[in-house]
Amino acid sequence: MIKMAIVGCGRISGLHARAYLEHPDSDIVAICDTSEANLREKGELWGVSDNRRFTNVDDLLAIEEVDAVDVLVPHHLHYSFATKVMMAGKHLSLQKPMTVSLAEADELIALAHKQGVVFKVFENFIFYEPIVFAKSLVDQGEIGDLLGIRMKSHSGYSPDMWEIPADTQAWRLNPEECGGGPLVFDDGHHKFAVAWHFLGAVDQMFSSIGNWQNTGIDSPSIAAWRHSNGSIGSLEVIYSPEMLVSTRYYAQDDQLELTGTKGTIWVTKGHGQLVHQAPVRMYRDGHETHYENLDYDWGNSFVASGQHFIDALMAGTAPLLTGEQGKEVLEITLRAQQA
Repeated sequence: MIKMAIVGCGRISGLHARAYLEHPDSDIVAICDTSEANLREKGELWGVSDNRRFTNVDDLLAIEEVDAVDVLVPHHLHYSFATKVMMAGKHLSLQKPMTVSLAEADELIALAHKQGVVFKVFENFIFYEPIVFAKSLVDQGEIGDLLGIRMKSHSGYSPDMWEIPADTQAWRLNPEECGGGPLVFDDGHHKFAVAWHFLGAVDQMFSSIGNWQNTGIDSPSIAAWRHSNGSIGSLEVIYSPEMLVSTRYYAQDDQLELTGTKGTIWVTKGHGQLVHQAPVRMYRDGHETHYENLDYDWGNSFVASGQHFIDALMAGTAPLLTGEQGKEVLEITLRAQQA
């Protein structure tokens, strides 16, 4: 059994916890949060005893039975918390983006090797079933050689969306704590991770980042880049506050288009959706194929990513993303800010 601890018990922690509670070879044995209310709620929900609920991460890390820690704290705290976890000899799953600077990323990668611990940068979009399936089509050569990737992230509102706590909204709108804006840097990491997953590292980046009505919401924005293999990519980010989005999570529609020498693949869903259509569509040889029977519940991609971490620990294999891979995605994400 892999005995997990979760540090940071906010809203997103529920999806992470599902991964460990539903895996036959793992369990959650300790949790940490600055909120006593969060500790009480999540401790009861996840079956964590009172004496394994902590407000100080150092107290949690002193527990010998903890094998690995999932760190889910604001971005500017990633480096310090990750350092503590690895210095304690625990394996680490660190929420994306791994840090807010490449220098900090390098230090964490070096520390993981020094301490001999497994270091996973947690990213869920590359475990989202429609994207996994699209990747398999590309790898099988269904659309020939991949030439480009185009993404659009379109945010709005929904009566069914997650409620965002005021303190969470505050740090995401503070570049000093977030590392950039909430849409191009924070959520953008997902999109840049997908681009990296399909096409690898980026050599050139061009971007223009907006500031919606001086609120700090980085919209409308656009980024365009060229990968090291010569292929191209782009990301368009738009916030439309009066647009209704169907969702159980964030009020955001995510669209992905992959173009190859023989055809095109579209992934039509993500956090939510605007139009009801097959989650994956492919055009080739004059014909369009719809792939309907795919799990497009975005929340389940968190479970798949977390369970992949447990499987990697059990098998002694490298997780996706490793620290080195996480740094490559971070570099793309930071380039969009700097460009």
